[in-house]
Amino acid sequence: MVGEEGKRRQGHPLLRGKRKTEKGGYSHGFSASQFQALSAMCETFIPSLPRSGSGDPEGNSIQEFFFASGSDYPLPDEVAELMVKRCLKEVVFLISIILSLLATKPGTLLLCGTLCMKGRFPFISSFPDMPMEKREEVLRRWSRGKFFFPLRIVFMVVKMFTFFVFFSRTNEISENPSWRAIGYSLPNDEEEPVSNGTERPLDKGIIETMDQNDASILQSLKDKGLRVTLDAKENLYKIQCDVVIVGSGCGGGVTAAVLASSGLKVVVVEKGNYFTSKDYTSMEGPSLEQQYEGGGLLGTANGTVLLLAGSTVGGGSAVNWSACIKTPDYVLNEWANEKLPLFGSSAYLHAMDEVWKRLGVTSKCTEEGLQNKVLRKGCQELGLPVEFVSRNTPENHFCGSCGYGCRTGEKRGTDTTWLVDAVNNGAVILTGCKAEKFIFGKNESSRKDKNKKKRCIGLIASSLNDGIRRRIKFEAKASISACGSLLTPPLMKSSGLTNPNIGKNLHLHPVAIAWGYFPDSIPHLKGKSFEGGIITSLHKVKDSDDLSARTRAIIETPEIGPGAFSTVIPWTSGREMKDRMLKFARTAHLLVLVRDRGSGAVEAEGKIKYSVDASDGEDLRHGLRRALRILVAAGATEVGTHRSDGQRMVCKGGIKEEDLEEFLDGVTAFGGPFERSELWGMYCSAHQMGSCRMAVNEREGAVDDKGESWEAEGLFVCDASVLPTAVGVNPMITIQSTAYCLSKGIAESLKAKGHHLAARE
Repeated sequence: MVGEEGKRRQGHPLLRGKRKTEKGGYSHGFSASQFQALSAMCETFIPSLPRSGSGDPEGNSIQEFFFASGSDYPLPDEVAELMVKRCLKEVVFLISIILSLLATKPGTLLLCGTLCMKGRFPFISSFPDMPMEKREEVLRRWSRGKFFFPLRIVFMVVKMFTFFVFFSRTNEISENPSWRAIGYSLPNDEEEPVSNGTERPLDKGIIETMDQNDASILQSLKDKGLRVTLDAKENLYKIQCDVVIVGSGCGGGVTAAVLASSGLKVVVVEKGNYFTSKDYTSMEGPSLEQQYEGGGLLGTANGTVLLLAGSTVGGGSAVNWSACIKTPDYVLNEWANEKLPLFGSSAYLHAMDEVWKRLGVTSKCTEEGLQNKVLRKGCQELGLPVEFVSRNTPENHFCGSCGYGCRTGEKRGTDTTWLVDAVNNGAVILTGCKAEKFIFGKNESSRKDKNKKKRCIGLIASSLNDGIRRRIKFEAKASISACGSLLTPPLMKSSGLTNPNIGKNLHLHPVAIAWGYFPDSIPHLKGKSFEGGIITSLHKVKDSDDLSARTRAIIETPEIGPGAFSTVIPWTSGREMKDRMLKFARTAHLLVLVRDRGSGAVEAEGKIKYSVDASDGEDLRHGLRRALRILVAAGATEVGTHRSDGQRMVCKGGIKEEDLEEFLDGVTAFGGPFERSELWGMYCSAHQMGSCRMAVNEREGAVDDKGESWEAEGLFVCDASVLPTAVGVNPMITIQSTAYCLSKGIAESLKAKGHHLAARE
């Protein structure tokens, strides 16, 4: 590990993390009494416990891990700070109220019942003064409570943030004190990231507004060949271009490349920052904070699904797990039958081939990591089919941390492919710049479609750098939203569009997780869970043995760092949690992903409504049962799910079929923390689709089959939100292929009427 050398990990400062070193430097706003109650909760979740250091290959690291407490400074401050930053205001208010009550004896009696009582005066203790074992029982009761949901929500939120901070925060030499004990380490810094000198792939066209002031950004814009004027009256810069694109991920990157190669002046607006292979650190905490929406801690409003969505140059393609799967034929047929001819055309098939080629997709894997070995081994033992997954990396790519940015530089996201093509053709990318709204004028087009009374004439955006006071107004012939299914709907709504389909029809590919523990002694399964290619194997769970039967779920493997691992696994006691974390490095996870038939809605930025549909829940249950069988067949000595009661089964030394079947009968698709059930859990989602779906009319969708808004000419959507339904597989190829086709159409449309527009200007 780097810490053994006594130096801070290399990489971009934002991806190394930064911690306050002096007390009093926090701004979470909790009162002293509230903070005392929060510290007591953190200590209860992670108590200081006695533990023998015998058998510890790293000296006293396990003993120190058991001695560590959640109340140790500055963990409670960090938890409070992160909750205030990342939670909805309503949730922070609820937590504040509960903490205020817990700080008092009457409030503790109300929330904790007789557990806070003692046999001597004053007979009642406040929560911080209760014995540890009674505080643990309080939290267990809150977790199981069926009817008083606020306490369950507080349990879930404080538990999640406490463990995430504990296992992801680092010291001045880029170490976490618990990592050695749980067997985790960062990729060796001796393996230098790929670097082609000092120039970065996008330097030719990128303007990083977070590093600029008003004068320098004006000069940078001009240096990139943009026509810029200062409107003193409105206090904003005006930029003239042919096309402005919001977002630089799978949709925006491809669209920028296609349109720039057509001779159009393209500007890409991206609110995230730009990082390259030499910047990445593989450090979970700061990497999630800087490269994911909501710092990787964004959830649906009811807490049922934890959402992972890229928020950096390259979007999801910069931080995804490299899986490249073409749109299944049955999905294309379904969409074509919905009177969307694009998906039944040769043009779409050609687009998939072009995307495949540009990403340099390979269909083999030289060596698989532990989790994929487990999936493959278990399937083979059960006689189940298992496939290799194509990736946009070389065959020998063994990087297990691509979800934090690929340090080898071998993964080909839009930041190293399509966006490079775009800037080489004159495109400009503004980072740290957030779109506020599209702007419209009266539609005086001669087109026959009279329903579109508006014409989009550009975009208003602002830098996230407080030092830049002026907003930016882009005047464009075409404006494109490509900021993803979670952000395109809020942007469209804030622009004044009213189509009721905007934000609806959100699909998430909900994922349930099964786990299995594999001791080091198993000879055919070497390595650690966080090593090797993230997704290299896949199993399809079918309705029957017939290969043409409906796929009910697919089973893959995830990247999961210690912070994420600790937030999603259930908590039943402090000791059980620490014992579980000691097994982290040899715990293999299998993801069960379903093509959801149910859907949710994006109501506003950061406010996502979604519940798992009953039919999807049944598919998840079926997939979980299959995943657990695979883990047992591969040789796991213990398996389980992430249900709130810590559902698990010990199978060391083998297990009888009837015992396994009895355990599997108890496996269910759980509801979220708002459900009126003692048993609950959280699902995950890394794929968001459909929230501005394409349809044949405005009653059924937000955009037409060309990706254009039903309400405004010249406004297009080119991201996953236009997909008519869930895809059912990793959607990167589908998103890029769809964007390729739509942007080709936009280029042809602008070219066809280019002389007319030029004459008017």
